[in-house]
Amino acid sequence: MNIPVTEKDLMIVNMGPHHPSMHGVLRLIITLDGEDVVDCEPILGYLHRGMEKIAENRTIIQYLPYVTRWDYLATMFTEAITVNGPEQLGNIQVPKRASYIRVIMLELSRIASHLLWLGPFMADIGAQTPFFYIFRERELIYDLFEAATGMRMMHNFFRIGGVAADLPYGWIDKCLDFCDYFLTGVGEYQKLITRNPIFLERVEGIGIIGGEEAINWGLSGPMLRASGIQWDLRKVDRYECYDEFDWEIQWQKEGDSLARYLVRISEMTESIKIIQQALEGIPGGPYENLEIRCFDRERAAKWNDFEYRFISKKPSPTFELPKQELYVRVEAPKGELGIFLIGDQSGFPWRWKIRPPGFINLQILPQLVKKMKLADIMTILGSIDIIMGEVDR
Repeated sequence: MNIPVTEKDLMIVNMGPHHPSMHGVLRLIITLDGEDVVDCEPILGYLHRGMEKIAENRTIIQYLPYVTRWDYLATMFTEAITVNGPEQLGNIQVPKRASYIRVIMLELSRIASHLLWLGPFMADIGAQTPFFYIFRERELIYDLFEAATGMRMMHNFFRIGGVAADLPYGWIDKCLDFCDYFLTGVGEYQKLITRNPIFLERVEGIGIIGGEEAINWGLSGPMLRASGIQWDLRKVDRYECYDEFDWEIQWQKEGDSLARYLVRISEMTESIKIIQQALEGIPGGPYENLEIRCFDRERAAKWNDFEYRFISKKPSPTFELPKQELYVRVEAPKGELGIFLIGDQSGFPWRWKIRPPGFINLQILPQLVKKMKLADIMTILGSIDIIMGEVDR
């Protein structure tokens, strides 16, 4: 006897917050009709640490070690944005050598971030091998970071007016060797993945975003460039010394998960081109603008005031932020990473608003997964490339 079904039996499933393919502590409440996704609600905030409020109670120098904890896979970019703001507010010149060192570090960091996007993205789709391959190259990048900064992940390397230390002896040759080796590695990934029929079945035509739609949602980075918009802040804003190098914006016009994969893969080879040019043309000179030290103001500390109790007896180098507001941005691996900064003539910022690329790119997820199959959620979420540290801040 057949029982007539009066209404659809919808099923509500929780994905996350500690599912391995959630890339952190993201929770999705998914309404399913069989295998089809009817609705999806992302729930954020499991990794919220109050980063903006911490910034408003610290001097910039004190805050620098915190910022690497936003996007903990592309740590150089968070440091870059943290020092770029005060540099622009105070009109501080960065020496040419320091600018070149910054570009090299940023591009190495971009490659490391894209590699650690590629491995888990392939694992989500069902390909385990690339996950082990990417760690070879990534370890080499971290060895270079460790030699230059002393740390493998949380570097604390950038300073207002330059970088913390010069490149050690022999580092440039090691980095050039890595560039040559890495280009063969990227070729290996493309052979292994790009034309693989099973991979193409999983990503082609999945999660399509049109160009106009991408702009309306405020997407940035590879998400925007995969939809046919040639927009890269390294070309638009020309920060550091990117306009001195010969490189191209990588973009695709399809707007699906495959296009986003292709953009990131080709961005890695472009980064290698930039690094090689920077290493070969790196000028001599100082690595830090020491004039900014004149912002130190020796204070006669009273026993009971803030400086004495909390910033210890030796005053940390305070940099007074002028009474202005400013928005600075860099092209991070995941998109436009920006900071809205308001100074009020004190050592602490009055307001420090972070514009994380992952958070804004994640907004479009519910719209992309509707009317898709359950298995496609992982493909789409993986192709967006989020890190919950910067989404929740």
